[in-house]
Amino acid sequence: MIRLVIVDDHPVVRDGLRGIFTGDDRFDVAGEAGDGREALAVARQVDPDVVLMDLRMPGMDGVSAIKALREQGARARVLVLTTYDTDADVLPAIKAGATGYLLKDASREDLFRAVEAAHRGESVLSPAVAGRLMGSLRTPAKEPLSQREIEVLSLIARGNSNKEAASRLFISEATVKTHLLHAYAKLGVRDRAAAVAVAFERGLLQN
Repeated sequence: MIRLVIVDDHPVVRDGLRGIFTGDDRFDVAGEAGDGREALAVARQVDPDVVLMDLRMPGMDGVSAIKALREQGARARVLVLTTYDTDADVLPAIKAGATGYLLKDASREDLFRAVEAAHRGESVLSPAVAGRLMGSLRTPAKEPLSQREIEVLSLIARGNSNKEAASRLFISEATVKTHLLHAYAKLGVRDRAAAVAVAFERGLLQN
């Protein structure tokens, strides 16, 4: 039997998935979690074969949890199961170490096959997600950050608020927000912390 842990912040989704898998003798639902941090604790306790991981959750999100599972040496394969298929969701999850990425509109049999494939260590991608990944590989690299966007991110990285960054750069707070949104799009992230992390990773910011 394949030991599963189901991670989703919606109890009704967890209940539904548990019911689906419990009714099939190929699978054993060994645990559940409502966010990434809880998922780490449950995974340490039950040592699952596969973790079904939602992405957008309060507290620790799915991508952070996938990275943390890898860091703590968990042997579980992670199969993302989410409603989101944007580049900003798909690419970070795959880069973090997800074995597969499935959307919640998948059929019961597709879900079973995906879990079995993930258990074997095979990559599993829904058609929509596979198309996005191929598209990202074919698309030229996004345009680089402007000097002003780098200046704004640099101030944010040093702990300045939007208002403080605006004051230091002699621009409006709304303009700072606009620069940040443009930087998010170019870096493929959704928030300040991720933008700063990626910018440091790419050498755009200096410690």
